[in-house]
Amino acid sequence: MSKPHSKITLEYDGGPFAGWAEQPGRRTVAAEVVDALRTVLRRDVELTVAGRTDAGVHALGQVASCALDRAIDRDVLVRALNARLPADIRVVSAESAAPDFHARFSATAKTYRYRIDNADVMNPFERHYAWHVFGALDVDAMDAAARSLEGPHDFAAFQTNAGTTRTTERTVTRSRVTRTNLSTTEDTGDTEGKTGLLPRVVCGEDFLRGGDLIVYEITGDGFLRHMVRAIVGTLVEIGRGRRPREEMGEVLVSRDRGRAGPTAPAWGLFLVGVEYGDL
Repeated sequence: MSKPHSKITLEYDGGPFAGWAEQPGRRTVAAEVVDALRTVLRRDVELTVAGRTDAGVHALGQVASCALDRAIDRDVLVRALNARLPADIRVVSAESAAPDFHARFSATAKTYRYRIDNADVMNPFERHYAWHVFGALDVDAMDAAARSLEGPHDFAAFQTNAGTTRTTERTVTRSRVTRTNLSTTEDTGDTEGKTGLLPRVVCGEDFLRGGDLIVYEITGDGFLRHMVRAIVGTLVEIGRGRRPREEMGEVLVSRDRGRAGPTAPAWGLFLVGVEYGDL
C-alpha cells in the first residue's frame, strides 16, 4: 500500500542560504529541513519541493512533501519541526496529501513577487529584501510591458545561459507592476493574505521611513532559471526610458537572452505561493 504524504508549507529568509538544493559544505534550506524531518520522524527522508529557489531568494509559500510511515497530527508536526529548525526557516502549515502527491509535479501554478525600492535613499531595513533602483521609473510603461507577457509564450529570451530544460514554453496567467507607498499602506492588494511590507518589528514603526516600493508579481505554470529576475531587469530598463514598452514583445519573440535586460539581484525575489488541484 502506498504511504500517505505530508504537504508542508514553509517561509524562509533566503539571504543566509546557498539556495534550496543541498550542496556539500554549504548551508542550504533543504539540508536544514531534511535534518529537522529526520530528527522528528526518526528515519531518512526523501523530500520533494515545488521550486528550487536560488541563493538569496526568499519564500513566503514554498511547498515541500515527503512520505509518512504513520499518521501525525498536523499541529504537532508543525511545532516539532519549528522547534528544530533555525529561526530563518519556519513551517507555517502541514496537511495530509494523497500518496501520489508531488510538491513539484502536482503544482498547477506558482506566484513570484519582486520588490524594488524606488526611494531616493533606501531604507536600511529593506536592503536585504528589495533592489534599490534610484531615479524615476515609469510604472505605467513597466506594467504595460509586463502585461504583454501574459499567455502562452516561449520565454527562452529570459532564461539564463546556463539553464537546461526540455522546453522553454510557459504559460503566464498574470504579470503586473504596481507602486505602493511604504509610509501610507501595509498591503499591495494581493489575495494571498501577504503584505508588500516586511513585518514592522525592528525598533518600532517610527524608525522605519516611508518610501516608494514597486512590486512586480507574476503567476504561471512554470518558470525557467532566472526567468523572473531577467524579466525584472528588462522592466527596469523600460521604466528608466532606455527601452520603449513595446520592446518587451520584441525581446520575447527573439528567444535571445542577449536582447533582454540584466538579471536583477536575488534578494528582491520572493516565492509567494504554489497552487494545486485536489490533494
